[in-house]
Amino acid sequence: MYARIVGTYKEEMIKAMQLLSRNPTTIFIGQNIKYEGSPAYETLQTIPDSRKIEMPVAEDMQLGICIGLSLSGFLPICIFPRMDFMMRAMDQLVNHLDKMEDMTNQRFTPHVIIRTIIGATKPLYPGEQHCQDYTEGLQAMLARVKVHRLEKAEDIVPKYREALNRIGESTILVEYAEKIRGG
Repeated sequence: MYARIVGTYKEEMIKAMQLLSRNPTTIFIGQNIKYEGSPAYETLQTIPDSRKIEMPVAEDMQLGICIGLSLSGFLPICIFPRMDFMMRAMDQLVNHLDKMEDMTNQRFTPHVIIRTIIGATKPLYPGEQHCQDYTEGLQAMLARVKVHRLEKAEDIVPKYREALNRIGESTILVEYAEKIRGG
C-alpha cells in the first residue's frame, strides 16, 4: 500500500471538495461560494457553478433548505463562511437536524455535511463576531451530529470521506481560514 501524499491545507480542502463532488447527488450551498472573497470560494473553484447554490445572509433558512434537500435525496454541503454566522442556524441544527431521527421514529435520517470556518485573526483582527471557535459547545449540545476540527492538512480528506460515508447521519467539519489562506 502506498502512503498518500499530503498537500497544503488548502490543497487538501480542494481534494476533499472534489471527493464530495464525485457523488452525483452532492450540491454545495452557502454564502460567498460562487464569488471571490471567502476561504470557501478558494476551495470550490474546481466545482462547476451548476453544483453550487449561492445563498443570501439567512443562515437559519440555509440549513433548513439543506435539511429539506437531504430528505429529498440530495447530499447538501452546507457552507457557513464563519462559525460565528452558523450560530444563527442553531434552531435548525439543535432542534431539527440533530433530533429528526428521534422525532420521526427513525423514519427520516438527514445526511447533511456542514462546513464552517473559524475566521482569521491576521493580518487584521476582524472583531469578536468573526473569529470564534464553538466546537466544544457544539460537541456538548449535539447527540447525533458529529463535530470535528480539521487542525492538520492530513486530517481533511479522511474526515470528509468519513462524513460522506455516514449515510443518514450528519457531520460538522470545522476549518481554519488562516490555514486555507496560508496555503
